[in-house]
Amino acid sequence: MADSPPTLIQYSHWGRRIDQLQTSEGWRRLKEIAIEEGLVSISYERRYGEWSRVYAFAKALLFTGEGRVVGCPISMTDGCARVLELLGTPEMQRTVMERLITSDSVYAFTSGQFMTERPGGSDVSLTETVARPVEGEPDCWLPGAKYRLTGFKWFSSATDSQVALALARTGDPSQGSRTLSLFLLPLRLPLPDPEMPTPSDLLPRTNDLADGEPINNGIEIHRLKSKIGTHALPTAELSLNNSLAYLVGPLNGGVKAISPVLQITRLHSAFHSVGNLARALGIATSFAKVRQIDGGRRVLVDVPLHMSTLASVAVTYRALLSFALSTAHLLGQVEDGGMSEESFASVQARFRLLNPTLKAFAAHHAVPAMEECMAALGGQGYMEETGIGRLIRDALVERIWEGTENVLALDLVRATVKGGSAMVGHWTRWATAILRSAEQQKGAADDGGGGLRTDGDHQEGIRSLKEVVLAIPAVFEEMARHEGMAHLSLLLFGHSNAALYLLEHAVWADRVGEAEAPVHWDAFARWTVDGGVRGVGLPGLLARFDRSRGKAGPGRAREDRAIVCGGQFQPNEKSKL
Repeated sequence: MADSPPTLIQYSHWGRRIDQLQTSEGWRRLKEIAIEEGLVSISYERRYGEWSRVYAFAKALLFTGEGRVVGCPISMTDGCARVLELLGTPEMQRTVMERLITSDSVYAFTSGQFMTERPGGSDVSLTETVARPVEGEPDCWLPGAKYRLTGFKWFSSATDSQVALALARTGDPSQGSRTLSLFLLPLRLPLPDPEMPTPSDLLPRTNDLADGEPINNGIEIHRLKSKIGTHALPTAELSLNNSLAYLVGPLNGGVKAISPVLQITRLHSAFHSVGNLARALGIATSFAKVRQIDGGRRVLVDVPLHMSTLASVAVTYRALLSFALSTAHLLGQVEDGGMSEESFASVQARFRLLNPTLKAFAAHHAVPAMEECMAALGGQGYMEETGIGRLIRDALVERIWEGTENVLALDLVRATVKGGSAMVGHWTRWATAILRSAEQQKGAADDGGGGLRTDGDHQEGIRSLKEVVLAIPAVFEEMARHEGMAHLSLLLFGHSNAALYLLEHAVWADRVGEAEAPVHWDAFARWTVDGGVRGVGLPGLLARFDRSRGKAGPGRAREDRAIVCGGQFQPNEKSKL
């Protein structure tokens, strides 16, 4: 059963520390399917050029609903492969990377990610794990600068992988994140000989960490985490005790070196949110088609109120899906190249802005929409058998994993401050071009030149979106001045991007004469004016931003703290944890 949780056997019956991590056959088979279906390999084969990422993530979206969070090790494997592609030594690329990007599930490696520590959580500047260079030891087949890592990792996802990326300190701790380096850490030594033949029928599972062999390389698993969801995923607290690892990228350049991993895993996280919503909406829609009411005279699809609720969920799903697939396309364009320098700069700038926004925005909207799907089944929706409860529990992690919404909002602030007006300008020109194309399409229809004649809601949606697009540069300036505005600014920016992609698709569908063009226009108008499942459209969000802007500042921050903690709270009092 894929739902069976992993177990940890720390000691043998003779009292020897063995740290056997055991996962279910279902979990291991799901990992194999993900590898065989190319959820990682498609992106690196690049047979479809800039669209390779869209194809890979579309398959990941379909896999998510029944994937039992296998997307977690897949995302980290993807991120590790990208880092090795950019920064790994030729030997790392020839050996480890080849196993990360293969579609041969017997030959394949997966990767974990060991970043989080007790003092800092998402703040890696407080990392305590220390790395010391070593010389003269018997060489593993993996040439590169060798180090020994010692420290405690409070949260390690995908602990059943063959390798992991880890941050460790290689300089003065007082320098914070400026003295962190990135390392490739084998979980078991020795790794298989890279010169072995590669066909599946010649390769035994000598490196499968779930086959009962203990993890070694100085790694001790202290306990498996007890989590609200993601129960099938092995997540552990572990310590590194003089563990052999290999430097990836420049010394003391770990934060910059890890950034490609975060970009990719955040995109996977967003697709996990959207994929779980897709599954929940599919269940609710199927139920509505067959559930009889009124003594069998009607089914739920005949009840306007019921379908109005599901329609708001479907609008949210369409908005998130358009946003996610389009952001995946931006990543594909960055990796593929093949464009002018100016176009490449525009794509890079937009991806940098949209990547943290999408991850936070998808997580923010997916679970409330899934809760509506649960309620749409009545009491049956609350039963475990429907699977919606598991989907919600698993999706909740996306509001935390790889950065909470507030952490990502502050990352968006950093991006706009560092990139300045040039970065925001790239986005504004792109958004304005979409609005212009919509206005041109509307004009052609009004002149009898073909296309859909937009109604009042569609026109109101375009007007509202244009107002927000023009306001976004000022929004970014405001959130840079007042940190407390960052989260609301991210939501406004996310809502705007989802609206722009819905509009872009509606215009395209209209232009090519697609039969469902009216549906795409209606989805755009509902998302922009009504706001999907949250019921707050762009006009309402912008008005809320303006009200908050008038109250921002140190005084507002003190009021917020007093409301939460009480008026007598002393901000520097010692923690009782």
